[in-house]
Amino acid sequence: MNAPEPARPEPTDELYVDAAYDMIVVSNRLPVDYQAGPDGETQWRSSPGGLVTALEPVMRAADGAWIGWAGVADREFDPFEHDGISIIPVPLSESELEEYYEGFSNDTLWPLYHDVIAPPTFHREWWDAYVRVNRRFAEAAARAASPGAVVWVQDYQLQLVPRMLRERRPDLVIGFFNHIPFPAYGIYSQLPWRRQVIDGLLGADVIGFQRAADAGNFTRAVRRLFGYATRGSVMDVPDATGEVRHVVARHFPISIDAAGFEEIARRPEVQARAREIRESLGNPETVMLGVDRLDYTKGIRHRLKAFGELLRDGRLSVEQATLVQVASPSRERVETYRQLRDEIELMVGRLNGDHSTLGHQAIAYLHHGYPREEMVALYLAADVMLVTALRDGMNLVAKEYAACRFDEDGVLLLSEFTGASDELRQAVLVNPHDIEGLKDAMVEAASMPKRERTRRMRALRKRVRENDVANWSATFLKTLTGAGIIAPGIPEQLDSAVRRIAGTERLLVALDFDGTLAPLVDRPEDARGTQRALAAVERLAATDDTRVAIVSGRALGSLREVAQAPHGALLSGSHGVELQLDGGDVMIELRDSELGELRRLEVVLDEIAASEDGAWVERKPAGFALHTRKVAQAARASELQMTARDRVGADLPELTVRGGKGVVEFSVRPSDKGEALTRLRQHAGASAVVYVGDDVTDEDAFAALEGDDLGVKVGQGKSLAAFRVRSPEDVALLLERLADERDTQRGGPSRWP
Repeated sequence: MNAPEPARPEPTDELYVDAAYDMIVVSNRLPVDYQAGPDGETQWRSSPGGLVTALEPVMRAADGAWIGWAGVADREFDPFEHDGISIIPVPLSESELEEYYEGFSNDTLWPLYHDVIAPPTFHREWWDAYVRVNRRFAEAAARAASPGAVVWVQDYQLQLVPRMLRERRPDLVIGFFNHIPFPAYGIYSQLPWRRQVIDGLLGADVIGFQRAADAGNFTRAVRRLFGYATRGSVMDVPDATGEVRHVVARHFPISIDAAGFEEIARRPEVQARAREIRESLGNPETVMLGVDRLDYTKGIRHRLKAFGELLRDGRLSVEQATLVQVASPSRERVETYRQLRDEIELMVGRLNGDHSTLGHQAIAYLHHGYPREEMVALYLAADVMLVTALRDGMNLVAKEYAACRFDEDGVLLLSEFTGASDELRQAVLVNPHDIEGLKDAMVEAASMPKRERTRRMRALRKRVRENDVANWSATFLKTLTGAGIIAPGIPEQLDSAVRRIAGTERLLVALDFDGTLAPLVDRPEDARGTQRALAAVERLAATDDTRVAIVSGRALGSLREVAQAPHGALLSGSHGVELQLDGGDVMIELRDSELGELRRLEVVLDEIAASEDGAWVERKPAGFALHTRKVAQAARASELQMTARDRVGADLPELTVRGGKGVVEFSVRPSDKGEALTRLRQHAGASAVVYVGDDVTDEDAFAALEGDDLGVKVGQGKSLAAFRVRSPEDVALLLERLADERDTQRGGPSRWP
């Protein structure tokens, strides 16, 4: 993020023997399934899934490789290409499958991370296997990655891979996404290897979670176990050399290929199949549907119990309602899952025996998987979708149901303990542990008027379409790499964040100037904020309990000349060395030793600038900046900056160095925009802060933001900011939106349409 880049091994290093790929995904399973052909030859079939759908186009465009297990124990396969993606299989032995996967991953971590719904088992032999297999995956990625490649590690089976990979390949950009929940520290602390797992994850640059609460649980665990500083979603993690890396832990809710599901749902043959399903069930008034892996976290027993009591009490009858329960097989070699299957099948048999008639079955129980087309037909046939998980990272079934209902009908009944409930607020939300409440919700869903069903489903579908799986992967990779297309305007999620923060009691709006309020220009003295942005800043400054600050790397005198700041605005110049608060300037009085360093620095930079047309030196109160933006050749500009860093580093090694867009700055008095923002927050007594900036130097300010604050990055580039806009024109739009919302929430008029 904003830490210095580690030294990269030379391409001849032994680590790069197989290096070829700029983008690598590492997951426990490959996106293909092994099949033995009729003559014993090896065949591969794509395994459709949301993750594969999201990443396939990215992988093809970036010359990517996918690393994972082929699904067959005690068998090694050579790398191969499938459907435009390079596949690198990692072997697992039968004993590793038992200890690493079935044991530690699914009988230790899975129940622990799902709030100990079932008791986790702790075995040292399982942990040893987990470490051994994670190292094998990390080594495979290290061999395959080209210099500076992006490696995205997936899910809880591989939590040690990021640290192992960073130790072996510090040049890589590493992301991790946790598809399941992350528990509160009181639960997580039971894990005997809690420090090792957290340290493994902290090897990543960005750690993604399904819910904001999961990211919060993780950062609290980091503070408890390691004492690292955390500010909002940013953690300061020291590396082996003592340098500090900024690691981001943030929620990126995963989604589905919404357009793909709707396309299937609109096929005439799928709609015909949906009608056949209803007829085969006896055409009840209401078809209720549950679709789950057979897992104790999914709340299948709770929904069966609730449905059975509704039939028993006469609130529903089998002529009125039928429950279809699809429970696909899962981890059937694990004893806990075998017991669960037996228990559920006994419940189904008992309820059918008590309530079914010759023409109407109470529960249609299906213990096998179905192809996607059949699942979509089931979604279309179902009047009520029951998602009653006791704990779930996301639950994509809820989103699939909404995506398929192009008729804007059907009711989604959704557990509060799923990640999907954070987004799908127009579902009927339930606590599945409350059986009486669950029963009432099921009756409400079955009898909901058509108009209300349509209103809710329309809102659900809008949310699922806007935040589809392609948007999920693009958002994560944009945060990880800083690359990607930024659409004009204000994204919906940023707009929601603006509405939230506009209601805070005392708001500080802190803004960078060059590249944020003002477009970048060749001559810094010519820079001016756009009229639209300045007008919005004036409005914000005039709003009750709102302070505006302009935070710049410019010297304070220069900032005053160009900023056209409104009356009462706070100013920060020279990266926080100079502050203009309500009482006037904070004066800079340099010591004799610092003045001597300034004179030596000036000589070095003047000599370098004189060697190239377009380069020039700017005097700052506590330093100098070498500007290279007007140098004709970009390569020559980079060379000048590197020469300045080398010569100043050799002669004056204690100076603070900052890089920016076409500039490198040296200061004898250390400060940064993060420190400046902290002082401005304190001075303003702000309950929340909005910070908008475009430069590398603004990352210190983004790192200083707290949980309720809002950071917005302008343009491309890696950033700690949670949101982005494209240009200063969009900054103006953002500030207008904030001013209008602030007026509205503070009782004034709004001009926003």
